[in-house]
Amino acid sequence: MTDRTRVLIVDDSASMRAVLNRILSSDPEIEVVGMAPEPHAAREMIKDLNPDVVTLDVEMPGMDGLSFLEKIMRLRPMPVIMCSTLTARGAEVTIEALRLGAVDCIAKPTGNPLEIAQDGALLRKMVKAAKRSSVRRGPSQLAPVAPAQPGTQRDVVIAIGASTGGVEALFSVIGALPPDCPPVLVVQHMPAAFTRGFATRLDREARVTVVEAAAGMPIQRGTVYIAPGGDNHMELVGGTTGHIRLRPTDPVGGHRPSVDVLFHSVVPLGARAVGVILTGMGSDGADGLRAMRLAGARTLGQNQASCVVYGMPRAAFEIGAVERELSLSAMPEAILAACRK
Repeated sequence: MTDRTRVLIVDDSASMRAVLNRILSSDPEIEVVGMAPEPHAAREMIKDLNPDVVTLDVEMPGMDGLSFLEKIMRLRPMPVIMCSTLTARGAEVTIEALRLGAVDCIAKPTGNPLEIAQDGALLRKMVKAAKRSSVRRGPSQLAPVAPAQPGTQRDVVIAIGASTGGVEALFSVIGALPPDCPPVLVVQHMPAAFTRGFATRLDREARVTVVEAAAGMPIQRGTVYIAPGGDNHMELVGGTTGHIRLRPTDPVGGHRPSVDVLFHSVVPLGARAVGVILTGMGSDGADGLRAMRLAGARTLGQNQASCVVYGMPRAAFEIGAVERELSLSAMPEAILAACRK
């Protein structure tokens, strides 16, 4: 089969390399072309084997995964999926890796056979999507958007959904927002252990305040609320002066938190909401964004040329949910323009 996704596994643990090899090789559409115990060996294998995708451990001897990723994205950009341990250090480094251009991240498969099988199915899906992704040489820093003139902004709420490639995109978009922007609610698909670190890292770099959302938290201007991963959907209750609600209901479209759930929760705001769908695999958010637009909200979608994976924005565009498609670089100003009177 000539169109199989060719994967290089880079991990210092022989047992983990074996687990990943077994998981990936079980899919007839994936071929593991090599396994490297450390980055120096991986560098030679990349030259010799020309893989489509690399799975990369975060912490390794000699050169850590982050330093190796920086070299890959600078010298030979290619799709990389980070395989991380669920530790504070692992989460912090993985967030930085996603900012630098890694396509996606996954926790190392562990636990009972059912949990390993679930992790394995997700990894195989990620790897095949990564082959089709658009690769960049590193993060783009967008010009900051100027604060609004007094009286020019409406009383609105901004809702943003993203998945694969979204961490890098959100660093660019959130980092460009002014400190007086309307409240922003974000659902980014990522493992539960990573969302707090993601919010903390964004908060250090942005002019707005960025927090991991908590149940009952009131929304306010100049603050971005990142939905916690894992056990709950995030909703807005009470309109533009309302609060965050977290609900442990079933996954929607395979996701929890779901972008669709967030978007549907702001539909009652009508024209006092702005919806944004960024890069991501699948179709989460399309139905909710269409409901927002039908209710009078302004809706924006990232265009194909600037997406890592043009999945979620495409699905939303094709059903008429997106009022305007535009590049990532144009997104911060477009969001603020949609908030003005």
